[in-house]
Amino acid sequence: MAISFNSGSDHDEDEVVSAINTTPLVDVMLVLLIIFLITIPVATHTVKVNLPVDRNHPTQTKAGNIVLAVMADGQAYWNEQPITDHAEMISKLTQAAGQKPQPQIQIRGDGAAKYADIGPIIAACQEAGIAHVDFITVPPHS
Repeated sequence: MAISFNSGSDHDEDEVVSAINTTPLVDVMLVLLIIFLITIPVATHTVKVNLPVDRNHPTQTKAGNIVLAVMADGQAYWNEQPITDHAEMISKLTQAAGQKPQPQIQIRGDGAAKYADIGPIIAACQEAGIAHVDFITVPPHS
C-alpha cells in the first residue's frame, strides 16, 4: 500500500500573490475623467454679467442722514423714535425721498434681528424711492 500526496498543487494555492490588480483603479479613474469632461463645459459657460465691486469704506453720519435701527425683537426706530406700523414707515420715507438732496438711510440692525424684520424696511425704502441705503456694521478687527 502506498499513499500519494500531491504536495505541488496544495503548495501553489497557499502562495501569496504579490501583483496588484490595477483594473478597478483604472476603471474608476476613467469614469471620473468622463464625469469631469462632461461637467467642466457646463461650469465655464455662464451668462456674462458685470458683478458689483465691493466698496467697504466707513460711512460718515451727517446731520441730514436718517438712522433706522432694528432691535432683536423686531422693533424699528426712526432716529431713536419708535415706528409703530408699516404705513408710518412708508410715510416718513416718502417725505425723505422728496427732499433735495435726498438723505442717506442708514440701517443699523441688531446681530440677532431676523431678516423678516429688516427685509420690509428695505422694501419700503425701495417703494418710497430712496436712492441710497447703507447698512451699518462693526468694522472687522485688523
